[in-house]
Amino acid sequence: MSQALQDQAEVVALLADPATHGGARPERVDTHISTVFLAGDRVLKLKKAVTLPFLDFAPLAARKAACEAEVRINDRGAPGIYRSVVPVTRGPDGRLALGGAGAAVDYVVEMRRFDQDTLFDRLAEAGRLDRRTMTALAEVIAAYHDTGAPDTGFGGAAAIVATIHGNRASLLANAPAVFDPAAVEDLTDRSLAQAEALAGLLDARRDAGCVRRCHGDLHLRNIALADGRPILFDAIEFNDAFAVIDTLYDLAFLLMDLDDRGFRRQADLVLNAYAEHRPELEGLALLPLFLAMRATIRAHVAAAAAAHQPDAAAQEAMRGDARRLFDRALGYLTPEPPRLVAVGGLSGSGKSRLSRELAPFLGRCPGALTLRTDVIRKQLAGIPLLDRLPPEAYTPEMSTRTYAELMDRAARALAAGQAVVADAVFARPEERAQIRAVAEAAGVPFDGLWLEAPRAVAAKRITGRRNNVSDATPRVLDAQLSYDLGPMEWTRIDSGGPKEATLSAARRTCRA
Repeated sequence: MSQALQDQAEVVALLADPATHGGARPERVDTHISTVFLAGDRVLKLKKAVTLPFLDFAPLAARKAACEAEVRINDRGAPGIYRSVVPVTRGPDGRLALGGAGAAVDYVVEMRRFDQDTLFDRLAEAGRLDRRTMTALAEVIAAYHDTGAPDTGFGGAAAIVATIHGNRASLLANAPAVFDPAAVEDLTDRSLAQAEALAGLLDARRDAGCVRRCHGDLHLRNIALADGRPILFDAIEFNDAFAVIDTLYDLAFLLMDLDDRGFRRQADLVLNAYAEHRPELEGLALLPLFLAMRATIRAHVAAAAAAHQPDAAAQEAMRGDARRLFDRALGYLTPEPPRLVAVGGLSGSGKSRLSRELAPFLGRCPGALTLRTDVIRKQLAGIPLLDRLPPEAYTPEMSTRTYAELMDRAARALAAGQAVVADAVFARPEERAQIRAVAEAAGVPFDGLWLEAPRAVAAKRITGRRNNVSDATPRVLDAQLSYDLGPMEWTRIDSGGPKEATLSAARRTCRA
């Protein structure tokens, strides 16, 4: 133990003392850079006096500055949670106190405590990551990124390359006990090759404002529900290079964490809900590299933590986690090729539901990008997605413009290596031909699915919708039923029954 940590032991003893918490025995949680005490409705967080390659908390002034930055930065993602910075002082009698008028010997962040069962990793374990929750989370993250200040002094290809080299050093520090050195070099070489190939895109995104003050550590344990709304807490404050990053790199940590825990469906939901608020097309080419980098970071962090685990069984379990994450990183760098699936049908046939359920089974992690004409039409009109459009927004001219935008977005996403599900009525033969032509031009497999549901079933679905992007009504459905669809070359699927049956039929057709 360093001298700085020894000097801090007295502060830790004060914070662990029930008397500091009104007689309640606090719960203690340690990370590699903090010690946290939870009691009653309050949390006290102490920065450890450690020196690491990416931070130096040994000086008192550095810990004070980090505490102040943590409160300031986290108010954006978790308003009302971070209360203040409180000094730990030494009184005239030599005793330490929380607050007080004596000389400050350390500082803690005081936070409002929230129910630990609302942490998203706990919600995941309890099977509570439902669509509404994940959609709300994606909207919160998109808004968080909207408010982050762009900064061209960070990010770009050079920053990514530096991170890859840093990851290599951290992995090799745990080789050969945890990682095979040759495999580390292979992962590094492949990551660097990707970064070189994508350097122009990385720099262009930085110059376009995609590198912003982000969260930096956006995994499930740093997200919670507060008053029913997702909050993002414990954002990185100690190193701007870790926090001022590409917004998609920030999001990639959450997508990787969900995928690693077996929640690919939720990861795809987040990506698509996020993209509806912050459209991503060309940038999706970066996802495999970003996911691999995030998995690599988690791998070497787990390996480093294992080295300090005294229990042999627990240590080996942590090393197993590290190796699994390392293998996952390699897997992300060899993604499945893209493909295009078009889902058509009249209103109420279940197109959007099937598109959403099918997307996670298509293409690379976390699944396909879903492009919906209902969403695109409102984006083109410049109105919130849940607002209703006036009748003039459904003219033939506007519909032509909407479908043209759908085709363009699908082509751009496919060019970025992203699988796509195109969700539209596709009632006209020329529309169906156009979307097939997009796949042919991109050189990717194509499947067209035509959903059919009885009029009574479709109308019931339409009238039962709440908070839905679609403006369709039973009257619109009746008008559609008179359409001449022309020759139907797509695979017809009866979508009038349970959604599971529709999904199974679609997966069989798409071999997904």
